[in-house]
Order: sequence, then C-alpha cells, then structure tokens
Amino acid sequence: MGTSEDLDMALGLLGKKLGMTQYNSQRGRMAATLIETGPCLVMQKKTLDKDGYTAVKLAFGEKKEKHSSKAMKKSFEKVGATPKRFIKEFRVSPEELDKFEEGQSISLADVFTEGQWIDVAGTSKGRGFSGVMKRWNFKGFIRTHGTHEFFRHGGSIGQCATPGHVDKGKKMPGHLGDARVKTLKLQILKVLPEQNTIVVSGSVPGAKQGLVEITPSARKKASFAA
Repeated sequence: MGTSEDLDMALGLLGKKLGMTQYNSQRGRMAATLIETGPCLVMQKKTLDKDGYTAVKLAFGEKKEKHSSKAMKKSFEKVGATPKRFIKEFRVSPEELDKFEEGQSISLADVFTEGQWIDVAGTSKGRGFSGVMKRWNFKGFIRTHGTHEFFRHGGSIGQCATPGHVDKGKKMPGHLGDARVKTLKLQILKVLPEQNTIVVSGSVPGAKQGLVEITPSARKKASFAA
C-alpha cells in the first residue's frame, strides 16, 4: 500500500474518453471504457532549485494555432511542438524527473501495463439545475392524505430564533454535475498500443471525447486475470 506522498507523486497520462463497451473476461461479461491516451508531450520540467518542487508538465491533444495565445505558442515553440489542447502537471520524485527531457514524447507503453490498477479523474456531465430528489437523492413527501403541490420539496430549511438562519452547506436545489470527479481502483483490461488506447474496467467520469487524467493507483496493488 502506497503512502499519501506516493499518491501525490505518480506520473500519469492525459487521455480522451472514447465511450463504453462490453468486455468478455474470465469473470464473465463486464462493462468497460475505451480511453485514448498518449502520446503526451513533456512541455516543462519543474525542479527543486528553480520551482521548489519536482513535477512534469504534460500536454495532450492537438489545437489550432489561431485558438492559442501568443504566450502559449512561444511555450510550445521552445520544445519544438505545435500547440496542444490540454496541459496538466504531475508531481514526480527527483529520480523519476531525471528520466525525462523537455520536448520528449511519452507513450502509453512507457507508463501503463495490462492488468495495472489505475485512478481516472475527469469532469462529470453537466445536468443543469436540478431539484433535491435528483441532486441529493431525497425521498420526497407522501402522496396521500391531502398532500398538494409538495411532492418533490426538500422540507423545512430554516430554524427558530436561535440561530435564525439557514445552515451553510444545506442540501438544496442547484447546479448538478460539471464537477471534477475521480473514480478509484479501475483495472486496465487490455492495452492497444497501435491505437494508443486502453480498455478499462467499469465507467469513468465525463462525456465522450472528454479529457481524463490517468494515474497509477496506490490503493490497490493486486491484479486479477482479465
């Protein structure tokens, strides 16, 4: 089991959710997700002397130059690359940082292997304005004995004279989704290096073509037969 420091200092990759499918394994048919990941460009290296910490800044996905700022174009010109759509830092140890050079391309096979456990983070689908039953899984009110226009309400939210206000963080209607979500302990069922794609057990956050961040999972080290 890895420590919290190990979790924060693990090199990952950026990818794109392609969609879901079914995968036949030794345990039977299971839901799986296809993720296109890599190659990622090493855009910058953060060092202890210059930045106070060690990290690798990766870039993924092509972006039109007309949609990039002059400063961003200059940053990519320094490493001899075209502008990328997504940029993300991954904290790594000083020893691992020495393995990479700015402008280098990191492929799927350099980081992940078949059977490895991973964590996947992304932005969940936006559901707009939602009531308490959909947003917080409230039960709702009884539908008998004269109940009128109160079926999906959240109930009382206020208090008496003391303290006389609504508590901060009260579960109420509001914006649902469109938030950062991380799914833990998923397994790579199959690696397709020619397509830069991995098949991952279960579902991952976000819609099709959405950006995801993939990191090794230190919460689960064992593997099972796919």
